[in-house]
Amino acid sequence: MKALQHVNQVEITWSKIRYLSSLVIKQLSENDLENTKKVKRLESRGLPIVHHHGYVCDLPIKHRFAMKKFHGVIRHLRKDNVVSSKQIVEPDLLDPEVFKVVHSSQYIDRFVSGQTTATEQRKTGFQWSKGIVSRVRYETAGTLLAAKLALERGIACSTGGGTHHAFPDHGSGYCLVNDLAVTAMSLVQTGSVHRVVVVDLDVHQGDGTAYIFSDNSNIYTFSMHNENNFPFQKQESDIDIGLKDRMEDKEYMKILTDILPWILDHVKPDLVLYDAGVDPHEKDELGRLKLTDQGLFDRDFYVIDSCHRQGIPVATVIGGGYQRDLNALTLRHTIVHRAASKIWNGSLVYKS
Repeated sequence: MKALQHVNQVEITWSKIRYLSSLVIKQLSENDLENTKKVKRLESRGLPIVHHHGYVCDLPIKHRFAMKKFHGVIRHLRKDNVVSSKQIVEPDLLDPEVFKVVHSSQYIDRFVSGQTTATEQRKTGFQWSKGIVSRVRYETAGTLLAAKLALERGIACSTGGGTHHAFPDHGSGYCLVNDLAVTAMSLVQTGSVHRVVVVDLDVHQGDGTAYIFSDNSNIYTFSMHNENNFPFQKQESDIDIGLKDRMEDKEYMKILTDILPWILDHVKPDLVLYDAGVDPHEKDELGRLKLTDQGLFDRDFYVIDSCHRQGIPVATVIGGGYQRDLNALTLRHTIVHRAASKIWNGSLVYKS
C-alpha cells in the first residue's frame, strides 16, 4: 500500500477503513476516459460558476479576514476570460431553517437573531451583524446550488464556501454555519444522493465537518491538512492525513494520488464536495506548507479530473487563504475554477 510508505512523514488516522493496507490503489490512466460514464452537461451554458454579491458584507477596517476576496475572484475570472456572464448563476437567499439539518435549532435561532454571546463571537472571529447573517445565508445557498448543478452537469464551482470549522452548536475560525455539511445532509435527506464524499484539502483540518458526520455512514469525510496547524484539537474524519511543515508540491501530490483513487473506488459516491483551500500555498501567512501556484493547480486538476473520469459529479468551494496582498490572494483562489474550466473544455488530461 503506497500511502503507508509515508508513515514517517504524515500522521494518518484510520477509522472506518482498518483494512486499507491490504488493498492496492490503481492509478487512473488516460485510457480510462474511454470507459467512464459521462455525466450530463449543458454545453451551451458552459461550466456553472455560482456567485452572488451577497457573499461579501462590511467588516471593521483592518479585519484579518479578506472579505473582499469573493468579489475579486469573480473579477479575475471575468477579466481573464475564464468565465462569461452566461456561466454565472446566482443563488437565492437560503432560509435559515435549512441550517438546522446539521446545526442545533437553539444555535441557529440565536445566531440569526443576534443573541450569540461576545465569547461565541470572538471564537468565530466575527462580530454579529445583520450583514454577516445575510452573507452566511447566501454563501451556504451558493454551495448547495453548486452541488445541485454538479448533479445536473457534472462539475460546478462556487466563488465562496468552505466553512468547515462550524460545529452543530457553535461557530469557529471564521466559520459560522458549515456550508459543506448543510449541503451534504440536505441532499442526502431529500434523496438526491445516497453517498457523499467531502474532500477537504484546506491546510486546516475540517474539524466541524468531521464531528458532524462522525456517525453518518452516508457522508464520508477526507481531510488532508497540516498537522501542526489550527485546530489544535483535531476531530476524527473517516481519513485524516496530517502533513509535516514545509511540505512541497511533489511530496504532497504523491500522497494525494496514492489515497484519492482508493476513496472514490471504495465509497463510490454520488457526489464529491471539494474544499480547495489555497492556504497550503508557500506564501500563505497561516499555512506552514510550501505548495506553489503550479502545485495548487495540479492538486485541483487532479481531484476534479479523478471525479470526472469516473462519472462522479463534483462541486467545488474556495476554502481558506490568508495573505495581506489581496490581489495575489484572490488570483490564487481562481486556480480551482481555471482547473475545472480546463477539464470542462477537454483541453487538458492529468498526467502523473
